Amino acid sequence: MLVRDAMSTVILTLGPAHTLRQAAALMSARRVGAAVVLDPDAGGIGILTERDILNCIGLGQNPDTEPTHAHTTTDVVFAAPTWSLERAACAMAHGGFRHLVVLDRGEVAGIVSVRDIIRCWVPDRQAAPVP
Repeated sequence: MLVRDAMSTVILTLGPAHTLRQAAALMSARRVGAAVVLDPDAGGIGILTERDILNCIGLGQNPDTEPTHAHTTTDVVFAAPTWSLERAACAMAHGGFRHLVVLDRGEVAGIVSVRDIIRCWVPDRQAAPVP
């Protein structure tokens, strides 16, 4: 199975000036754990995750004033839609993250998460054995 079979193609995109509170509200409403941040001044495509927001709050920073660009990962590891799920899982395990932005011909095509991969590997949660 390939990344294109597992990835989410409806992507939450944010700008660099959104506050972390705004980002958290949008992520919560869409039930996603990551958003793509489009910031041409900082290299183009970045990713903001729920962990980034949690780190901000844990450090005592104000999510109402902290902009996304200050917490966005810009050295993003990108996946291709044609990667195997195993390759994506290895990239996540090696990099210590749970989301990959998927690029197709230089354009954002989706996001794949650990949860997406697990859903493909264990498609029917009802039939999964409980240890």
